[in-house]
Amino acid sequence: MKKQHSIGAYILIGIGVFFLLRQLKVPILTNFYSWQTIVIIIGLALLIHSFKTKTYQNIFSGIVILGIGIHFHGLQHYSFWIDHWAMYILIIGLAFLIRYTKTKDGFFYGILLTGIAVLLLFPFSLPGWLSWVYVVFDLVEKYWAIILIIIGFYLLRKGK
Repeated sequence: MKKQHSIGAYILIGIGVFFLLRQLKVPILTNFYSWQTIVIIIGLALLIHSFKTKTYQNIFSGIVILGIGIHFHGLQHYSFWIDHWAMYILIIGLAFLIRYTKTKDGFFYGILLTGIAVLLLFPFSLPGWLSWVYVVFDLVEKYWAIILIIIGFYLLRKGK
């Protein structure tokens, strides 16, 4: 089988196993009969394809899709799961770091995004002279979508 067709094969196998297990109604897997599981399967298929073909071009997207699927599954089924927008930054930061292990690209972005996400997810008390940091983070939490748009446009302009 050609390498470009193997990703579709992995997705079809994963989704086929998902629907077979759903049809068999295996009691231990009832929490996994959801759309989040299909997102997880697609992310895993991208990762398996990247590692099997040793091209590593789909590692980043595989980790992001897998992470989003796991996050939505956690939100749906576990009361302790953190429901904060910084989880998406953490997923992207981890995707950069995992991709770095194979491609040696994206380490700075991975550390930066992971660090920001950890600071936002697990707040701590700062000394009084650093109180301005709280104001900055309040602005970021309020206007984070605009910041993402600006960064996206910057990256598009930088690429030209």
